[in-house]
Amino acid sequence: MAFIQIKDNQIELDEDGFLMNPDDWNEDLVAYFAKQEEVGEVTENHWKVINYLRDYFKKFGVAPMVRKLCKETGFSLTEIYGLFPSGPGKGACKLAGIPKPTGCV
Repeated sequence: MAFIQIKDNQIELDEDGFLMNPDDWNEDLVAYFAKQEEVGEVTENHWKVINYLRDYFKKFGVAPMVRKLCKETGFSLTEIYGLFPSGPGKGACKLAGIPKPTGCV
């Protein structure tokens, strides 16, 4: 496990760089993770995916299936990969501050 310092907060990450505690998430972390995941500038489209993932996780305690993510956000899988080059499971979930989905390599 590792720790990062974001402003006045020390945040714990797991061995894959995901938040240990999703409640530690804040918007400042998005910029930090965006650099790590080579996302570039975080746009309104990124926020649409991030907010959807966060809301879904709050309701169900897991990340949505990729098919559901695409259907509900209106983005194709190709568009999701365009927004998050490391993919919906690794990149998008990391920026959203939710745990790494099971089965995600």
